Amino acid sequence: MTDEVKVSIGKEKYKTEVSINQHHLIADEPTEVGGADLGPKPTAFLLSALGTCKAMTMRMYADQKQWPLESVEISLSSEVVKSTQQQTTYIRCIIKLYGDLDDMQKERILKVGDKCPVQKILSNPIIIESNMLQ
Repeated sequence: MTDEVKVSIGKEKYKTEVSINQHHLIADEPTEVGGADLGPKPTAFLLSALGTCKAMTMRMYADQKQWPLESVEISLSSEVVKSTQQQTTYIRCIIKLYGDLDDMQKERILKVGDKCPVQKILSNPIIIESNMLQ
């Protein structure tokens, strides 16, 4: 099933409404750059997509293996480094696994999390095609 994602912005500076199927979210920019800080900025949504996907993938794998994973906490941050030839974005994920897991189980869960669908998308070339309807 493909998600129906719609984004709209009106005259209210930077406040953007996001509809994903039956869910409604607001994105905005912080006040220091002219927004009203009514919701997360777009890059935070990107990081949250990666973090939630990794956490869900880890949970699914541990459940499948019947391993005692109690919870997963992931802190994400990003940094853009520009050079004269290219721009590189570094996304850092600090992961805490809770539960009575041995080192092998923790390492395996971590590796499986790196194979989540969102990380696969972000790790491969991306082509964005924009078309205007008349």
